Amino acid sequence: MANVVKLTLEAWRVNAGLTQKEASKLLKVSNTTLCNWETGKSHPSSRKIDLICKVYGCHYDNIKFLPNNSL
Repeated sequence: MANVVKLTLEAWRVNAGLTQKEASKLLKVSNTTLCNWETGKSHPSSRKIDLICKVYGCHYDNIKFLPNNSL
C-alpha cells in the first residue's frame, strides 16, 4: 500500500496559495475559526471538510487535523 502524504490544514492552505483571509472567505467562516482549525483548537464539521477539500484541492485522507507541533 502506498504511503499517504498528510499535511496540516495550514500547509494545504499555503500550498493552495491562499492567505487565511482569502481561505476563510472561500470557506465561509471567520478568520478566528480557520485559525482554530489550523491550530487544533477546534475541528471543522464534515460539511466544512468537504468544502476544504474542494477549495484546497486535497482529499480527506491527506489532511492532518493537528498542527505539526502536536503529538
